[in-house]
Amino acid sequence: MSCRLHDEIVSHRDESQVAGLSRFFKTGPGQYGEGDRFLGIKVPVVRAVVKDVWKQTSFDDLELCIKSEYHELRLAALLTLVQAFKHAKKDLALQQRCVDFYLQHTAYINNWDLVDLSCYEIIGTWLLDKERDLLYELATSGKTLWEVRIGMVSTMALVRKGQLDDTFAIAEIYLGRPGPMHDLLQKAGGWLLREAGKRDEKRLMDWLESRYRTMPRTMLRYAIEKFPEETRKHYLSK
Repeated sequence: MSCRLHDEIVSHRDESQVAGLSRFFKTGPGQYGEGDRFLGIKVPVVRAVVKDVWKQTSFDDLELCIKSEYHELRLAALLTLVQAFKHAKKDLALQQRCVDFYLQHTAYINNWDLVDLSCYEIIGTWLLDKERDLLYELATSGKTLWEVRIGMVSTMALVRKGQLDDTFAIAEIYLGRPGPMHDLLQKAGGWLLREAGKRDEKRLMDWLESRYRTMPRTMLRYAIEKFPEETRKHYLSK
């Protein structure tokens, strides 16, 4: 089956970049991206291809690419899905199809960039005027690290609309998860708290007051990154 998205991405293969990308995305034994494979294509190149061909890309094409062993093809599928969702506008049936496709293929959304470049654009935006139970299910019971991260990062779309409640609530869920919090969840939680704090700094400071002494250090550092230096020292010294 011919697929232009697939063929265009593969045509930009660059073996000289493979080793560096493999190291960057932690593909070694025991690392979070273990076993992932790369074509050696940088994100701006993938975006350029998607911009050129997304209108001619079917859901069958997306199925082919999202299931690829190559990271860049999975990324291309997700960025194409983002475009399809955005341009569906008032076509709720098409938007729903995009959301369903995304949720049916989370097993292939298996690195932080794949999550962060797609989930809030699709899942978060879809939920702007809907119940958010899905986000809580992912954050609490996600089958993979990546599903748990999707639950938090999807709230970026809500934060950008001034809807902060879910970000704080899911951060609370993260803090209550059993065992040490994975570094990538710490970063996601802290990042989204920081973004919420840009909209309401007092609320973030109030939330931190009873939690910062026991929060994972990386999560705290990310959350307070935009505070004045003296304020950051106050939190970190305790």
